[in-house]
Order: sequence, then C-alpha cells, then structure tokens
Amino acid sequence: MTASDWKKTLNQLKSKPEIAARFTKYNKPKERKIGIATKKCERCGRFGAHISSYGLNLCRQCFRQIATEIGFKKYS
Repeated sequence: MTASDWKKTLNQLKSKPEIAARFTKYNKPKERKIGIATKKCERCGRFGAHISSYGLNLCRQCFRQIATEIGFKKYS
C-alpha cells in the first residue's frame, strides 16, 4: 500500500472513528530515517533526484524551472 492509497482510505473512514483508529494503528506507513523516501521536494513532493545543496530541498525538475528566479545562471 502506497502512502497515497493510505491517505485515500483514511479519508473514506472519517465518518467511522473507531475503525479509522484501528486502521491507523496497523496500516500507517513508518517514518523513514534512511533511504530515498526521507527527502522530499518542498515544491512538488517528489522523492527522487533531490538537490539538498545550499538548503534548496528541491527535485531537479523544480530546480530547473525556478533556477533563474532564485539567482542561478546557466553556463554553457
């Protein structure tokens, strides 16, 4: 079960708090300490291709879109 599936199911169980509590207890995704899923892009939420240099915390696609706005120049 992916994180998005877990959230969808939890939204469906909002009207039944007892079942939602039991579902959360047994099916909540664990907090990651190492690996690719620890760092997320702050802009779009992607896990892969993460740029954390200079405290950016962006994926490479988002970095390319806003690089000129935050002061980076392309040299080539």
